Amino acid sequence: MTASSRATSPTDIRQAATALEGVAVRTNLDRSERLSDEAGVDILLKREDQQKCRSFKVRGAYARMSLLSPAERERGVVCASAGNHAQGLAYACAHLGVRGTIYLPSNTPRQKRRRIATIGGQWVEQVIVDGTFDRANALAQEAARATDRTYVHPYDDPFTIAGQGTIGVELEEQMPEDTAAILIPVGGGGLIAGIATWLRANRPEVKIIGVEPAGAASMHAALEAGQPMSLAKVDPFVDGTAVGRTGALPFHIASQFVDSVLVVPEGAVCTEMLELYQSDGVIAEPAGALASTAAHVYLTDPADRKALLGRSDGAIVCVVSGGNNDLTRYAEVMERSLRHEGLRHYFLVTFPQQPGMLRVFLSDVLGPADDIVHFEYTKKNNRELGPALVGIDLSNPDDIDGLRHRMESSPLHVEELPLDSEITRLVI
Repeated sequence: MTASSRATSPTDIRQAATALEGVAVRTNLDRSERLSDEAGVDILLKREDQQKCRSFKVRGAYARMSLLSPAERERGVVCASAGNHAQGLAYACAHLGVRGTIYLPSNTPRQKRRRIATIGGQWVEQVIVDGTFDRANALAQEAARATDRTYVHPYDDPFTIAGQGTIGVELEEQMPEDTAAILIPVGGGGLIAGIATWLRANRPEVKIIGVEPAGAASMHAALEAGQPMSLAKVDPFVDGTAVGRTGALPFHIASQFVDSVLVVPEGAVCTEMLELYQSDGVIAEPAGALASTAAHVYLTDPADRKALLGRSDGAIVCVVSGGNNDLTRYAEVMERSLRHEGLRHYFLVTFPQQPGMLRVFLSDVLGPADDIVHFEYTKKNNRELGPALVGIDLSNPDDIDGLRHRMESSPLHVEELPLDSEITRLVI
């Protein structure tokens, strides 16, 4: 029986756990004081950001590669990845002495590319693909077929899924008896498929909830349609889960074992990334913050928990799937968070080119706590009017109503830019 023709079993996961002994770290299950205080129940973080290569992906890559025959090891392996699976495969290649070629979409952060090179050393080479993960995935599979090398799929393989499912083995031993639900980030679906396979067999009373970003909710779309669907567009920001079509095998498992899939906006993910860092001391990549974002958005109110889980008590487990975040992205993270929270707004302000108009804007339009964070204006000598792009931070999101009223009452022409404005995207 080939890998693609069978589903993952609890036996596969137990065997993967044996293969990973001495390789994968048994990661902590830590209580988040911030989220627990907010919800009134224990919210626990499964810290896969503490895993080797700072992501759960090493579990699946190593478990799959440990099953290669001597001939397969000699020929080598190929994979596609948004970064974390690549690091896991690079680790496995270096430790098992197997040569690997890794196809990466061009949006993979530089920090992840450098880590892949450091971890894999002479055993791996990188191929950067102009496009999304799905494009890289297609090219990698084509290369594997053409060279008779083993393609190590990041999620649509029963043995990769079994490796990810070893998190479920740990959670079964770590979770409190009263655990109500576990929230799991979803990209291609391998992580949730593995954990769900184990917990449904061993802790069937625990609700299993997937979490996806709004810009790449492929599992949610698949479950709604009853089959995997290709998304027309994918937002690459949450790069670890920016998958346009969920895996066939993960979908099959999820349709049996997963209770629901929640969708959260990217801006909320950014806010949670900052909260995890500032309050919990956790450096999470965007995908790593998905589960706790959903806990904050959907489960902190007892009535909401009752509606979603059938109970308002019991602990909630959130899988922090990875911590490979590029520090150069934090300006964008902050920008998206402030926009989502309603604290940052952008306007096109048309100033009549006469003395004192900027002073009018500062004294009569801005409130006492409003702060200009972006101002871009070029005076045009041959025009009577000059537009400026102005970004304003508020101290309270409710202050926007007063600001809009003062703008309407002023002699200036002001156009507020929506979140999806092309001009706003230039700033973000």
